[in-house]
Amino acid sequence: MAGNQIGDVFRVTTWGESHGAALGAVVDGCPAGIELAEADIQQALDRRKPSAAVSSTTRREKDKVEILSGVFEGKTTGTPVSLLIRNSDAASSAYDELKDVFRPGQGDYTYLKKYGIRDWRGGGRASGRETAARVAAGAIAEKVIAEVGMQVIAYTKAIGAIAIDRAKMPSWDDLRSCVRENVLFCPDTQAAEAMEMKLAAVREEGDSLGGVVEIIVRGCPAGLGEPVFDKMDADLAKALMSIGSVKAVEIGEGFAASAIKGSEANDQMSSDGFMTNHAGGILAGITTGQEIVIRVYCKPIPSITKTQQTVDVSGVQRTIKIQGRHDNCVLPRIVPVCEAMVSIVLADHWLRQRAAKL
Repeated sequence: MAGNQIGDVFRVTTWGESHGAALGAVVDGCPAGIELAEADIQQALDRRKPSAAVSSTTRREKDKVEILSGVFEGKTTGTPVSLLIRNSDAASSAYDELKDVFRPGQGDYTYLKKYGIRDWRGGGRASGRETAARVAAGAIAEKVIAEVGMQVIAYTKAIGAIAIDRAKMPSWDDLRSCVRENVLFCPDTQAAEAMEMKLAAVREEGDSLGGVVEIIVRGCPAGLGEPVFDKMDADLAKALMSIGSVKAVEIGEGFAASAIKGSEANDQMSSDGFMTNHAGGILAGITTGQEIVIRVYCKPIPSITKTQQTVDVSGVQRTIKIQGRHDNCVLPRIVPVCEAMVSIVLADHWLRQRAAKL
């Protein structure tokens, strides 16, 4: 299967299926000498695991990572870092009744059309479980970009129609701790309570909700990104759009930029630097040194218990009511996935820039 790799210099390949024996990633191009232990990766995987939130699945995977290569005496060696995450709580029999039916909103139909065969156990490679490998690789990328002071923080901005009040967000210094102490990774505790109540009501209805993740990057130096086809914003958008539930990405003013004037959109400059940041930290595909601001729009989880219309592999019309263990909102579990994908892109472009000029 093509398309399992991201990055040019810092290159990540992921593998594995939802109900296979394991998932994993190979990180090639990681510089030698980076301090790395399994605990560094585990903390990121633990944030991705199901939580006490009402939105989470009851599937309980340990997601314990094993480093198989590329690390010696606690430091990366410059050779490929191979990561393994074993599956231990798959319940494939729950999908027996669905193996010949196309689930609405899932990749069942498109995978079969592309390959002529599909793994119907939990969606196989198309499952959200695949993102565990991305998060593991992203934890290594986070270590790389930290060497130059870059920091990536993502959080839940909205679930359904409920959005945060920015006036209630903590300062940057307290943002990460606030977000990570909250089961929804939401920086506004009042909004988080309303989100939990809404998710509980929607679950009772047998339905699901989508939401918005906001990602902020601080400490990114100016000059990263290639000016034509590998623009920083293009690569970030591609990386984030590769996450299964993501349907749209905006940077800076994003969609709102289409409704304002150039005089309002332009970031004027003074002797102290940029006066505003409507561009979201990227101009002409190259970073400005300001905060990179990204928002990711996620669709509702398609696995719902409401009765839906579909067809089977023979084209016969069927009704379907999906049972089993599923999230009813991709947030908050997608938040660490977004952080991982942004970190991977930044690590790749930082290493590319080191070869761009003397």
